[in-house]
Amino acid sequence: MQPLELAARVTDRSPRGIAGTIARLVHTGDLLPGDRLPTVRALATALGVSPATVGSAWQTLATAGLVISRGRAGTSVLPGPAGRLPPRYRDLADVPPARIDLAAGTPDPDLLPDLGPALGRVAARVRVARTAGYLEDPVVPELERLLRTSWPFRPQRLTVVDGAVDALSRVLEQITGFGDRVAVEDPGFPPVLDLLDHLGLERVAVPLDRHGLRPDALAEALAAGVRAVVLQPRAHNPTGVSLTPTRARELAAVLRAGDGHAWVVEDDHSGEIASSRDVSLGTLVPDRVVHVRSYSKSHGPDLRIAAVGGPATVLDALVARRMMGPGWTSRLLQHVLADLLTDAQAVDAVQHARRVYYGRQRALCAALAEHGVHVPPGDGINLWLPVHDERTALVRLEAAGVRVARGRPFFSVPPHPGGWVRVTVGLLQTADVAHVARALALAAAP
Repeated sequence: MQPLELAARVTDRSPRGIAGTIARLVHTGDLLPGDRLPTVRALATALGVSPATVGSAWQTLATAGLVISRGRAGTSVLPGPAGRLPPRYRDLADVPPARIDLAAGTPDPDLLPDLGPALGRVAARVRVARTAGYLEDPVVPELERLLRTSWPFRPQRLTVVDGAVDALSRVLEQITGFGDRVAVEDPGFPPVLDLLDHLGLERVAVPLDRHGLRPDALAEALAAGVRAVVLQPRAHNPTGVSLTPTRARELAAVLRAGDGHAWVVEDDHSGEIASSRDVSLGTLVPDRVVHVRSYSKSHGPDLRIAAVGGPATVLDALVARRMMGPGWTSRLLQHVLADLLTDAQAVDAVQHARRVYYGRQRALCAALAEHGVHVPPGDGINLWLPVHDERTALVRLEAAGVRVARGRPFFSVPPHPGGWVRVTVGLLQTADVAHVARALALAAAP
């Protein structure tokens, strides 16, 4: 907004009046996040006041969190909270609210095990004053024993970190360097694509089919010199595809036929709520595989715990690097997870959740089929739906009171004409199935 145009909006030329005018323009959308404001001197001249008066107004706005000053770069309207999100996360969040929200990709809170009893038992059993010291093992022995008994292969080392994306970030920091090429599924999980961009890694998109990554495409990626392959072995987000044992053997053969220097990083983000088999390339090429298992969807996102297992060369370096940051993941939370993994009621709750998610997938797919839309049910909590036009589909769903995630952020390579949407069926209630299926069918149509 030009100085004279802005000055014309100001009726009270005191610092408070100028600040109030700017605040109103921000709230009404006349000034948008990132818009640059006139310089102090230019606006002071337009208003006929001293630069100190405008400077005081700017200081008031900055204190209120409405503007940000960058010295010679000037003063701009501060971006809203969404501005702190990475690009694809922000794109996922940029969907209008609706009565039925199936966009979040989060588990149903009503299907998570109750943390209350576990917290009580742990509090009674574990004395905070006797918590292990700074230099002791970052994983509590009880949890490590449980992890090793359920791991899909025998890892040389195991540790825990603060969620799956944190695990992927820390593993990639150890096995790649700036400018390295990394093979990723296309479509894939948007935060992983943001992460690779942040680390300065070049993405090599690898398409998948209903059995997982395509071996021929992986061979092409290896020939292009990828340093690592990041894949989701089951309940792939967004497609729901799970790696089959046959496909795992095919991919392992491709890896062996390559130069042998590519790492595989497996993101088992759905963990115990996935219905498919726990297939891992670590059983076939254990010296090149780092496996990540998250407990966010099965036991609660706020636990912020993911386990990482694989070769000692990677895990030891990862643990050492964490000592120069968070050090370890809260051992108290580790005790809570260990309790949940062994408590009969908590185990039953996770098994029940897995059955419910399985049923919701199939209920929605059956309802869609009644409208002539045939989508094979996947695993986990997400359904990947092709639509004739993504923008049109989102508008139609908004009108029907249904919120889903746009498909565009999931792709490394822009999709062909048309589009996709991701539906979090894990949050779909039985009473809403018919309405949602009808809305999705109409949204997907030309």
